[in-house]
This record gives sequence, C-alpha cells and structure tokens, in this order.
Amino acid sequence: MRKLIVLGFVGLIAQLIDGSLGMAYGVTSSTLLLAAGVAPAAASAAVHFSELGTSLVSGASHHKFGNVDWRTVSILALPGFVGAFAGATLLSNLDAAVAKPVVAVILLSLGFYVVYRFLKLGGARPTFKGHPSAWFLAPMGLVAGTLDAVGGGGWGPVGTTSLLSSGRLEPRKVVGSIDTSEFVVAVGASLGFLLGLGSAGINWGYAGALLVGGVIAAPIAAWLVKHLAARVLGVAAGGLIILTNSKTLLEAVGVPGVGIAVVAAVVFVLWVTGITWAVRQERAARAQGLDDPDLEPVSA
Repeated sequence: MRKLIVLGFVGLIAQLIDGSLGMAYGVTSSTLLLAAGVAPAAASAAVHFSELGTSLVSGASHHKFGNVDWRTVSILALPGFVGAFAGATLLSNLDAAVAKPVVAVILLSLGFYVVYRFLKLGGARPTFKGHPSAWFLAPMGLVAGTLDAVGGGGWGPVGTTSLLSSGRLEPRKVVGSIDTSEFVVAVGASLGFLLGLGSAGINWGYAGALLVGGVIAAPIAAWLVKHLAARVLGVAAGGLIILTNSKTLLEAVGVPGVGIAVVAAVVFVLWVTGITWAVRQERAARAQGLDDPDLEPVSA
C-alpha cells in the first residue's frame, strides 16, 4: 500500500511537470518503476495504461484553456499510434540502451537550441508564424511514438523539443497539442503491450496509482501553462531537455555517479539562472507595453 501511495505522488508530480512543459511523465514514472525492479516492458506498459486517463484529462483541460492546435493534433495522432504500437510489440526484441545515447545527443542539441532561441530575444517578445507542415509532423510522430513505447517515455521529449525548435507554435500550444495527442499514442502502446505481454504481465496496481495522481494534477498543469509567458516556458522546457538528456548521455558513456551529480548541479543552476533572466526580461517587456496586442512584436 505504501508503494502505491508513493506512486500516486509520483504520478501527480510527473503530470504536473508534463502538463506544464509537455514532457517527463513517462520518463519520471518509468525511471521509478525500473529502479523498483520492474522489467522494462512491464514498466512501460504500466505507464502507458495510466496515460490513457492522464492524457485524456490533460487534453480536455488544455482544450478548455485554449492551449491546443487541433490541426497539429490531427496530423500527429495516426503516426504516433502506429509508432507506439510497433514500439510496444517489438520492445522485448530491441536493445533500448543502444539507441539511448544517440537520441540523447539529438535531444540535447535541440534543447540548447530552444534555450538559445528564447534567451537571445533580449527585450523583444517572441512571435510564432504559420504552422508546422504535415511533412514535418508525420515522421516526427512516428519516431516519437516508437521511442515512447520502447523507452517508457519519449513522446514529450521528442515532440515538444521538435515543435519548440521549429518556431511554428507558441510554447503553450506546443505543450497542449503534444499532451492531447498523447492519448492516441497511449492507446497504440497499450494495445501493443496487451498483445505482447498479456494482461497478466501488467501491474494494474502501479498503473492505477500513477493514474490517480496524474488525473489530479492535469487541470492544474493546464491552467499553469495558460498563464506562463512564452519566453519563460520556452527556457524552462529547454532547460529540462538539457538536464534530462545530459544525465542520460553521461550514464551511457560510463561517467560515475559523482561526476553526473556535479554536471547535473551545474546545469540546474544555469537552468534556474536562465529562467530568472527570462522572467525579468518578460517583466521589462510588459512594462514597456510590448505585450499590447496592437503593437508589432519583434520576430524571434
């Protein structure tokens, strides 16, 4: 019972982060389950079954606050479903550890770009023109869905990172669209795990505990992302990408725990500093009236 209560809190915190920044629910939850000795496929299955509920509530909440670009969701959904189903059914025959460092390098690079993009604005405010094309979204959805099922998390890091770096959608709509489309991805992965593991291979108690915590947090996170400035949210998301993937990369190349802790501490301090700077710049821009919709904003 104690373990289930702890998992409930983990689900709450993970969804609060995921619903605010568009990533980390699967990564956070899967990490804890793996640390507790759950097999990778069973851990990913529990996370994805819990996401059936958390992503549905999160998507509805984001829609209520106007955070969803439905064109983006409609294009991402089918490739994400196919990728997640394939990833789930093939998980037992794939060595996810081999792909982890490669994916971490790509995501780390994109994370640096996202932070740079928002920090370089100075006193100007970011603008987001047009929409990402179907040629960009469909392959991204397929890759992100596959990685999500194989690694227990990946839809948010790949999808949110790619959309943020494209500069086509403002951060709150990136987060809302990724969280909303994640429901379809969770359905695809869950069906794949049911076929591959059978119902006996899934810990329904773990899935239920994560679900309860995540459902509680989803509306709070959707409200939070509605009220966070684009500049602040962009820097926060980029910093999370860097922090998460630098740790993954260091572990993959065999850096000892002390070294990883030192690097993580440095990255964390820089991350907080960047967010603080972004908040100050946002306040300065608003004080100058640059948040007035009648004024012409400066493009990023």
